[in-house]
Amino acid sequence: MQWGEQTIERSVCRRSFTVHRGDRRIPGVLYEPAEGPSPRPVVLVGHGASATKDAPYVVAMARRLVRHHGVAAAAIDGPLHGERRADGGSNPALTFLEFSQAWANDPELTDQAVADSVATLDALTALASIEAGAAGYLGFSMGTILGLPFVAAEPRIAACALGLMGSTGPTVERICRDAAAITIPTYFLCQWDDELFERAAVLDLFDRLGAADKVLLAHPGAHAAVPTSALWAATDFVAQQLSGARG
Repeated sequence: MQWGEQTIERSVCRRSFTVHRGDRRIPGVLYEPAEGPSPRPVVLVGHGASATKDAPYVVAMARRLVRHHGVAAAAIDGPLHGERRADGGSNPALTFLEFSQAWANDPELTDQAVADSVATLDALTALASIEAGAAGYLGFSMGTILGLPFVAAEPRIAACALGLMGSTGPTVERICRDAAAITIPTYFLCQWDDELFERAAVLDLFDRLGAADKVLLAHPGAHAAVPTSALWAATDFVAQQLSGARG
């Protein structure tokens, strides 16, 4: 792990980092309390298609985890996004198009993304300030397309929040199979008028989750019209579950 810029704002320390996995460069950012007891658990936050690790809602959820719950948060740029692009993600429409094409045509996309997240979690939990035990995951839309398989594959994830995605798309068989393997506490977001994922497919994916402890939170509105209160509820759910997992 290589460290970059560090800043401290309102008791939250932000450090950029890069993890290398073979020839893959994984750019990310870690948020931690500027002071206080450690080690502490970490929550990985996945962004949506066309966004980056520095999207305002990702930063807001990460900072809430640190300031309100005393846990660390980390986000990485997904495949074909952010610092993994020559344009740095400055053209969201092009990023969205290229990701959609890769999702449909690259059979290795999901496995590579899962391995990137595992490598990131390995690097983070090797730090003295991060607990090596239970971790959490937050990710919606593309953050579920690529994050749900990560959660299914990673035994260190003890609680997650997913959603804004359904049992549909190029990897639907993989998504449905992995959803059944998720047995940890899960919070699931649904936009009732989602124009990208039909309501029936979203509800079907929720139903396929293997978790006995799962919560569905639905709001009226389009895919991107998620109310801030829903993001806070999902964030708090994961943090509180981690607190319980720590005893």
